Amino acid sequence: MILSRIQAVITVLFVSAFLSMNAQEKNAPKFGKGLLNLVGQDSTWTMKVGLRFQTLGTSSWDVDNGLSNPSSSFFIRRSRLKFDGFAYSPKLKYKLELGLSNRDQSGASSYTSNAPRYILDAVLKWNFSGNFVLWAGQTKLPGNRERVISSANLQQVDRSLLNSRFTIDRDMGLQLRHHFNLTDTFIVKEIFSVAQGEGRNITTGNVGGHQYTARVELLPFGNFASKGDYKGSDLKFENKPKLALGVAYDLNHNASKTRSNQGSYMFIDSSEDSKLSERVYYTTNISTLFIDAMYKHKGFSFMGEYANREAADAFAKNTDGSLTGDVVQVGNGLNLQSGYLVSKTVEVSARYTNISLDKKITGKGSENQYTLGLSKYVAGHSLKVQTDLSYTDIGFKTNQLLFRLQVDIHF
Repeated sequence: MILSRIQAVITVLFVSAFLSMNAQEKNAPKFGKGLLNLVGQDSTWTMKVGLRFQTLGTSSWDVDNGLSNPSSSFFIRRSRLKFDGFAYSPKLKYKLELGLSNRDQSGASSYTSNAPRYILDAVLKWNFSGNFVLWAGQTKLPGNRERVISSANLQQVDRSLLNSRFTIDRDMGLQLRHHFNLTDTFIVKEIFSVAQGEGRNITTGNVGGHQYTARVELLPFGNFASKGDYKGSDLKFENKPKLALGVAYDLNHNASKTRSNQGSYMFIDSSEDSKLSERVYYTTNISTLFIDAMYKHKGFSFMGEYANREAADAFAKNTDGSLTGDVVQVGNGLNLQSGYLVSKTVEVSARYTNISLDKKITGKGSENQYTLGLSKYVAGHSLKVQTDLSYTDIGFKTNQLLFRLQVDIHF
């Protein structure tokens, strides 16, 4: 019933957008600038409607004994509807992003009322004073730079292993953002966030404590063109060098998942003691540190990230002190990525990623992944074809070779 209602709403939105665009064809936005741009008659609100999807094909092989055990897949990696604008005043902005693909909606469980997780972002942004902006709702936490970069604006087919192992992703809460100038060109940006600490679309409440995130960014040479510090590739061909340095620290108090607000819940046994009978989760304080950089100049780009996760007690324990078998995925990650536009529309890129989880705790060795990428930007990030080839040297299981080809379109 819920699914059919949501599908009906989406259908109505598409039909309304189609009829409006046909009625105002001459006023339709340029490609990549949204399907529809609406402005209230009294100019007290605006709405831009956007749509994008990615079609991805992959092939992989085990390489320890030649190219063996081949597998392949072809699917819609992402499919999104996006709405943004302002309401009542330009100082009060909003963003709503809905995920329509299976991957976007995956993760249904009792914690999400056994419903698909349609909502990616639903956030209000209130510029209440000067350079202070208060965000409220569900959106990406200010963690690692690569995660905050939209999947529509990536330099390669997808994000690195560092992101998949260490990201703090999306959550529900408040974020206070501010920026100021040290000099005419030197800009400092600060973000502080308080979140639920369970990840996105969790409806059953907060199991442990809360999640606190602080991030500081330094831009010594001023802002990038078109917010390029959070876009892959130097498609704007920065005339002067541009650099962004970021440090973020995240503390998830009494976290109950193996990767802070990500991963799986750590369950413990129930007890006949009435005082302990409702304690079904193991919780511990988990901290994550991110250090990152983005550099761009004349078609060349470089992005580097380091991540470290620690836990007060990484071994999940039952009420009697015995180990449950679950552990916090503590360790380090390093990602180095660079690209160069050989023309205005063709880019070659390379990436090296190292994942070093604590072997004594996790039982896993290190992983090293080497990736070569090629991108054709037909209309910037709005329409592009990307392919890459990755070799992953895995210390605790079979090494792998992965080929990917993706088409991305963004209205």
